[in-house]
Amino acid sequence: MLRFGFLLALSLTAALPPAGAVADTLLIDSTQSAATTARPAPGASMDQVLQRFGEPQQRLGPVGEPPISHWVYPDFIVYFEHDRVIHAVVPRR
Repeated sequence: MLRFGFLLALSLTAALPPAGAVADTLLIDSTQSAATTARPAPGASMDQVLQRFGEPQQRLGPVGEPPISHWVYPDFIVYFEHDRVIHAVVPRR
């Protein structure tokens, strides 16, 4: 009986993953519009963004060092470092 209990405990321990192998899964909601919305490419200048997308609804910044500013358009927000696009995002609705 003692041997059976030992084998049962050993098999249960072997079935568990090592402590370092346990991880959480991060689920991120995606939006269909994000994939299809035309946005400025990283590296584009402010002038190029103005030419292609027109005047933004709002201009905010610059703030900090290096200076980061962002422009708000109806479908996306463009982030600039100095006068170059670093990221353009579609906000969640």
